[in-house]
Amino acid sequence: MDLGTYGYPTAARKKVDPYYDVPEGVDIRGRYDEEFAKILTKDALKFVAELQREFRNHIKYALECRKEAKNKYNEGALPGFDPATRYIREGNWVCAPVPPAVADRKVEITGPVERKMVINALNSGAKVFMADFEDALSPTWENLMRGQVNLRDAVNGTISFQDKGRNRVYKLNNQTAKLFVRPRGWHLPEAHILIDGEPATGCLVDFGLYFHHNYSTFRRTQGDGFGPFFYLPKMEHSREAKIWNNVFEKAEKVAGIERGSIRATVLIETLPAVFQMDEILYELKDHSVGLNCGRWDYIFSYVKTFQAHPDRLLPDRVQVGMTQHFMKSYSDLLIRTCHRRGVHAMGGMAAQIPIKDDPVANEAALELVRKDKLREVKAGHDGTWAAHPGLIPACMEIFNANMGNAPNQINTMKRQDAASLTEEDLLQIPRGARTIEGLRLNTRVGIQYVAAWLTGAGSVPLYNLMEDAATAEISRVQNWQWLKYGVELNGDGLGVRVTKEIFGRVVEEEMARIEKEVGTERFKKGMYKEACKIFTRQCTTPTLDDFLTLDAYNHIVIHHPREPSKL
Repeated sequence: MDLGTYGYPTAARKKVDPYYDVPEGVDIRGRYDEEFAKILTKDALKFVAELQREFRNHIKYALECRKEAKNKYNEGALPGFDPATRYIREGNWVCAPVPPAVADRKVEITGPVERKMVINALNSGAKVFMADFEDALSPTWENLMRGQVNLRDAVNGTISFQDKGRNRVYKLNNQTAKLFVRPRGWHLPEAHILIDGEPATGCLVDFGLYFHHNYSTFRRTQGDGFGPFFYLPKMEHSREAKIWNNVFEKAEKVAGIERGSIRATVLIETLPAVFQMDEILYELKDHSVGLNCGRWDYIFSYVKTFQAHPDRLLPDRVQVGMTQHFMKSYSDLLIRTCHRRGVHAMGGMAAQIPIKDDPVANEAALELVRKDKLREVKAGHDGTWAAHPGLIPACMEIFNANMGNAPNQINTMKRQDAASLTEEDLLQIPRGARTIEGLRLNTRVGIQYVAAWLTGAGSVPLYNLMEDAATAEISRVQNWQWLKYGVELNGDGLGVRVTKEIFGRVVEEEMARIEKEVGTERFKKGMYKEACKIFTRQCTTPTLDDFLTLDAYNHIVIHHPREPSKL
């Protein structure tokens, strides 16, 4: 097929006008938009294509290694520390010093790259805003491209938003949070951009477009000569961190900025990665600014890693908190590792959202947040995450009260006691009961999240918590695990085992409850039935899918000129 100069088949091009001007080998299948065209410039696409061509084989190899590791765990092996890299774990090296612009990260707010959200988050009083192309965003073409436009305007300081319904204009304050950007994980493709005939790697698109358009302004206005700053998700091994390090070095070289300008925090949100924390920091030595406890994904990863181990069944997800021994051990070892290497150890997410119509329930929820943050700061974390601006004063108060004027605890909380943590500590099976209510909650949350995701929302308030892809993943894999092993619901005193029949009944009843809660009209208009099909299939499939979003992604890919998705 002749793709012509402009990335559309020649026959189709007559009908599609205007079009994106693309470099050779790049084909854009996403809808044309004048604003998007300012992001998808020929130079920006050339940069993304260079990254894709240089690193695609390394990425494919890393993903193959993930499969091999999964096969080993499925055959009974346990993840652990790698004897071959003991010299890294025992060495006395440190990472490059933390840039002054981001020395203080006491409270970070996270959210999707939606325009109003970006303004509110930057104005929220948090030290950092992590703008998310990953778990809090449904990766539709519109969301991704508008997100790039929004971040460009935010970096330029020109972003504004007119809310006609409220007759209000949102603009940036003089003081704003520092911007970090989280691209997608290595495993997610970008099916609207083809490079040499195959879908681009999602994270290289997110990183490449943002870096190309914003690095010079960012370094001047936000980074004090450093940056841009990133969060890196879903890694399982230091070889994946090495690819990111090489991507950063190439970007710095292309831009003509000094090595070590770009800085990134890695989310430790997979079980295999907890045994690779030193190695991950070592690979990103000049580009690292710490690690973060991505605790929801971490719980998901625990189930996924042990999917073939019937002796490692989780209790209800609400019981798997940071006081469970394996979670506390993970947090303690992360703090020790980061502070030993001179970088930030960031705490986990407070997912609560203010309960406006019930002051008593709201105060109870805030008290839970305070307790969690007090635990984090006393353990030695340098900062924490919040999902809603309403939580920031409470989180900030706890961190300020316990840290005083110090920007972080890197030099004061070394946590030598955590040096004795073993593989057994990090793998200990969580304790607690399994209940029918746990199965119901997983099902109700999972279906509603997928329904929202299919209609373009990746961050969804449900039952006074902000749910994203990570919490939906816990719901899915826990249901799958309980079904696969026919677990006994031991918390109800009835001894009922989870079967396909019981799950089918739960799905039916929860769908009726969802319809009642959201209203029949919204239920009919929404994609609840499609979501139910996807979620139910993923809970009952004999082989566990690696990611909920990989399967669901095919449902949101829209090619222009219209062709069915062929992922």
